[in-house]
Amino acid sequence: MQRRFRTGRVSVSANIAGLAAGSLLAAFAGASSVAAEPSTAPQVLPTETVTLQTAKGAVSFNTMIAADDAARQKGLMYRRHMTDHQAMIFDFPEAVPVSFWMHNTILGLDIIFIGVDGKVTNIAANAKPYDDTPLPSAGPARAVLEIKAGLAKRFGIRAGDRVTDGWIFPKPAQSH
Repeated sequence: MQRRFRTGRVSVSANIAGLAAGSLLAAFAGASSVAAEPSTAPQVLPTETVTLQTAKGAVSFNTMIAADDAARQKGLMYRRHMTDHQAMIFDFPEAVPVSFWMHNTILGLDIIFIGVDGKVTNIAANAKPYDDTPLPSAGPARAVLEIKAGLAKRFGIRAGDRVTDGWIFPKPAQSH
């Protein structure tokens, strides 16, 4: 089963189910609208440092953690600014194939898919704002890291690089 998420994060099945439920609710309540509009304010989430070990060296990001369905569904929607060292990580409870798109996302992004072993599986570079074209993982993703468009190339981030963050992907034990 492949789950599809927006960088704005409404899964297709959840969106259809939500619309149907909203329509039923509106019909029973005699309301003229189907559902309330979602907030267009960017979300504020807890942050952690996420580091990628690349051939060029380590690169770290101050990373918002989208760890529940609501946070993953909204993602980076409506955000107008990010620095080069800000990011958002989507923490999935289990590794599954996922697909993201850029609905209601103002900024161009590099979408970095991360496998259960903490290694980058693939990167959807320079994802275009507002584009609903699905951008799939190359296999099961345990997490997805989003950074500003073009930074993966600039920082030398590639498939096979290792992600460490201390809570999803701990640093490998040092041998002495």
